[in-house]
Amino acid sequence: MQVYFDNSATTKPCEAAVKSALEVMNEEFGNPSSIHSKGYNASQLLEKSRSIIADSLSVDAFAVYFTPCGTVSNNTAIFGAVNALRRRGNKIVTTAFEHPSVAKCMDKLSEDGFEVVRIMPDESGNISCEEFENAIDEKTILVSLMAVNNEVGSVLPFDKIKKIIKRNNSPALLHVDAVQGYLKIDIKPQKCGIDLMSISAHKIHALKGSGALYIAKGVRIKPYVLGGGQENGICSGTQAMPNIAAFASAVNELRDIDSRYQKMCELNAYLKQELLKIDGVSINSPENAIPYIVNISLNGIPSQVSVNYLSSKGVYVSAGSACSKGHRSEVLTAMKLSPERIDSAVRVSLCYTNTKEEIDYFIQIIKKAFLELSKK
Repeated sequence: MQVYFDNSATTKPCEAAVKSALEVMNEEFGNPSSIHSKGYNASQLLEKSRSIIADSLSVDAFAVYFTPCGTVSNNTAIFGAVNALRRRGNKIVTTAFEHPSVAKCMDKLSEDGFEVVRIMPDESGNISCEEFENAIDEKTILVSLMAVNNEVGSVLPFDKIKKIIKRNNSPALLHVDAVQGYLKIDIKPQKCGIDLMSISAHKIHALKGSGALYIAKGVRIKPYVLGGGQENGICSGTQAMPNIAAFASAVNELRDIDSRYQKMCELNAYLKQELLKIDGVSINSPENAIPYIVNISLNGIPSQVSVNYLSSKGVYVSAGSACSKGHRSEVLTAMKLSPERIDSAVRVSLCYTNTKEEIDYFIQIIKKAFLELSKK
């Protein structure tokens, strides 16, 4: 049996996404910037795709800019915002357990002389609004946080931060990395006061190689990727039309967030129920985590050993973020879990196509892992 429980790393493309990509590669393969009919057709498809993604966010199409991936979206938002506002302050507020595509940007900005405040999560992986209230001030020019933590699934208070920014008389722009939250929970950037929001295609059953950045009306950032001026100069480079068309098709397939969420809650509850029957298993995800992610520790078994053993039995999970391969989880470290818990942690990330039968098989293999690996 093959069981894929690594959907936070990437998802299997849905049939509609694959079909759209193939159609574009075979038929509408023109460059959207070309002025002939092939280019015009590609341009029309580009704008149709933009409208579909904008509609999923309840925003105008002009507010959505295509990028090659979530990482480029995050980099463009962060450096673009800081370079636009650097005369108004020197302080940036973020969290201590962001995805590397945000955390590494913060490292660079700190090296460049900016004051970067990293708010620590509590032991359950949550951060209170009070922590942001205490950190944001008149010198703060950017607040950047994820909507959903990619390793433990905790939901951050992204929808309350803009009010804090205004209350504290801060000029800060609010950037939300919604890569793990998009189409899993209902995120409406205008309603939440989000200025910049990053999303990615391959996390929602589309293809790798496409992402998007939402920029609120009236917000001005300085371009980070320079070139031919595509995407209104925000992210230059020829648009990857097969990937973008697939992105839009996947969005159309996943519009019903609520029914999928209910199914995921049922799967999540069943998984946790069965996991807690096994001696030696600890659950690291908080109670308020989204049902798509369950971080666990198989106490006494090193993470990579567990991942390799499960893989040999046809079960695919990860030892934390796929973007931090080989490194101890900074997320679990920030949560101040014990080294033993951290070093034996694996992330189980589900999707709507998973089943209880797959969970049963997974549980069976974990029990075998404790029996066989504890002897070595």
